[in-house]
Amino acid sequence: MPISYRENYLRTIEFRNPEWIPAVVSMREAVWAKYREDLEDLLLRHPLIFGDYEKGSRDFDQFSAVYREGEYYTDNWGCVWYNAQDGLEGQVVGHPLAEWDALDTYEPPDPMLKSERGGRDWEQVEKNIAAQKQRGELTVGDGERLFDRLYFLRGFENLMIDIATDDPHLPRLIEMLTAYEMQLVNKWLELGVDMIGFHTDIGTQQALMISPAKFRKYIKPMFMKIFHTCRDAGTHVALSSDGHMLEIVDDLIECGVSIHDPQLRANTLEGIKRAYKGKMCVHLDLDQQMFPFCQPEELRAQVEAVVKEMGSPQGGLMLSAWVTPDVPLENIEALATAMEEFRTYWWDGRG
Repeated sequence: MPISYRENYLRTIEFRNPEWIPAVVSMREAVWAKYREDLEDLLLRHPLIFGDYEKGSRDFDQFSAVYREGEYYTDNWGCVWYNAQDGLEGQVVGHPLAEWDALDTYEPPDPMLKSERGGRDWEQVEKNIAAQKQRGELTVGDGERLFDRLYFLRGFENLMIDIATDDPHLPRLIEMLTAYEMQLVNKWLELGVDMIGFHTDIGTQQALMISPAKFRKYIKPMFMKIFHTCRDAGTHVALSSDGHMLEIVDDLIECGVSIHDPQLRANTLEGIKRAYKGKMCVHLDLDQQMFPFCQPEELRAQVEAVVKEMGSPQGGLMLSAWVTPDVPLENIEALATAMEEFRTYWWDGRG
């Protein structure tokens, strides 16, 4: 009997001989608005990548908060977002802790009642997770933001100065975020999820936003506490963090990260192979900056190269492609086709 998606996913993370390489192509809301029914038809042609999609189930023109052009939105942390283009996520332009004086009276949202942009109905969440478990599906909790939460609250320039100058207020801010995260994590652990995902953009195209030494001083202790709480409970940690990360991969492993999504362009295939292979599962983010400009055969070649260099019959590799509205429809199809072709590379006699 074929194994389930959940079992294959966990085997991949744990290097326990999965039967295929998990792969996903994700579309921004603006992509749906542009391609509409044509994109639905594409999804229906590739169920191995997109699952059981039901045509007509999506409203192409309904954009969620912070995805609506020209709109300001204040989230539950008091951060003000602004969006310049429909269907793409906006950015934070108003920072509630831009002045340190505000920290004395600032209260983060209650994670038992609110998420970043909405309310939390934990009773319904518990029912949903129970139903997923009953169906044998992977269960995933949302651990929200870490390092990026700090610069959302303070403002990017302010936070960089805080870290560079060892501002005495900074540990207090990090302690506040850690306390919030521990409440949230413990609730997900109570519900018995397989994995908790966290977001923490900390890299640029060329380097970390802060030095490795400053990461180890300020951010790593927070990661250690939060992530080891998850791992000690038998729950995996998925960390999403864009940009160049190679200098702290061993630190992430020590902190308990189970799976990370390094970007191909920022870290290079050689760098990712050297830093990650055989040490931690990679949900490798393909080179989305080339997607709008390349030919379909170049995308196939990229997927093939990644699988050959990073893949192994023992596991440890997943594939990810994020698509923006400037990517031609034929290139989206090429990504899905290549992922289908190479997802069993190590099990069909080629590897």
